[in-house]
Amino acid sequence: QVQLVESGGGLAQAGGSLRLSCAASGGTFSRYTMGWFRQAPGKERELVAKISASSSLTDYRDSVKGRFTISRDNAKNTVNLQMNDLKPEDTAVYYCAADLIYYKRSSYAYWGQGTQVTVSS
Repeated sequence: QVQLVESGGGLAQAGGSLRLSCAASGGTFSRYTMGWFRQAPGKERELVAKISASSSLTDYRDSVKGRFTISRDNAKNTVNLQMNDLKPEDTAVYYCAADLIYYKRSSYAYWGQGTQVTVSS
């Protein structure tokens, strides 16, 4: 059983930056693909970025490419999402998630509780 706890959300102005962190416990972190998802009000949850267990592979949704960077530290059991040049459409609850399979875009096995990101124009 993997427990995930997100931190770092908050309010930012358009063009600003935020850094989300996710701390994992209860499992072998280095075995898991880690993903960041988001869900805006009235919309479905969507995959924002993911990183493979060894950090050799990353993937981003098109709307965040060049602005967001996912990284992980397997020694510290953490995964981060650096978000730059934020836009109002980035406003959502952001979730950290873990799964053993890299080639998935949904239905991850473990989820955090979410952290709110609000971007004002």
